Amino acid sequence: MVPEIIANKTQLWTVILGLGIGTYLLRFSFLGLIGNRALPPMAQRMLRYTPMAVIPGLVAPAIAWPTATGGEADPARLLAALVTVAVGIGSRNTLAAMLAGVVTLAAGLWLQA
Repeated sequence: MVPEIIANKTQLWTVILGLGIGTYLLRFSFLGLIGNRALPPMAQRMLRYTPMAVIPGLVAPAIAWPTATGGEADPARLLAALVTVAVGIGSRNTLAAMLAGVVTLAAGLWLQA
């Protein structure tokens, strides 16, 4: 599972820690340095949509390029994604959309078993 580039555990943990520190510094530069100042209304409006951009970004690769099923599309996950999007658009409620997707996925996986 570990790429061939990383030869041993020490090198692997060095890379992980380096990336973690870099991520922390990038976030601190935004939140820590200007965290006590008021953001412009346009920036506040854009930041409000960040979770709605991140969640699909985390889920979409699992649906578009499934590796757990040998590279084939998984009907349960596809249906759960479609139901989640439909409920989210219809209800404009994030929690209702996520709950509908979880229930659909659980039911789909149960029916496949």
